[in-house]
Amino acid sequence: MLADQIQTDMHTAMKARDTRAVAALRMVLARIKETRTSTGHGADVTDEEVRTLIQREAKRREEAAATFDDAGRDELAATERAELEVLRRYLPAELSDEQLATIVDGTIAELGATAPGDHGRVMGAVMPKLKGQASGSRVNALVRQRLTTS
Repeated sequence: MLADQIQTDMHTAMKARDTRAVAALRMVLARIKETRTSTGHGADVTDEEVRTLIQREAKRREEAAATFDDAGRDELAATERAELEVLRRYLPAELSDEQLATIVDGTIAELGATAPGDHGRVMGAVMPKLKGQASGSRVNALVRQRLTTS
């Protein structure tokens, strides 16, 4: 299971004294533990749930890095980006722009969407198809572009 792999990787990072990897993985493990306890029966989390948790943590790191960049805090931004790279090891590869466009265009055609008002419906249909292979902001921008130019 992915949670077990993360635990093993954290121990390896601790032995290697890789503080950034340890920090990132420790946060993910804390989120996994929170999820286990919130279910009420201590059940193990699925790999899909773990990936969702990692995606949330990765998004937090991206946003924090951007905030630190805006504030001129380059060292803190670099730390966030280093942790982000650790998290990306556990996520599926990002789709290329062409692959994403193919999925979005196919979904728009499938739904018969033609106006910006169809944006929510298209997003709701596209996101489950991607399974974490593209950020919501990236998909959102492409859907908006496609619906305003059609």
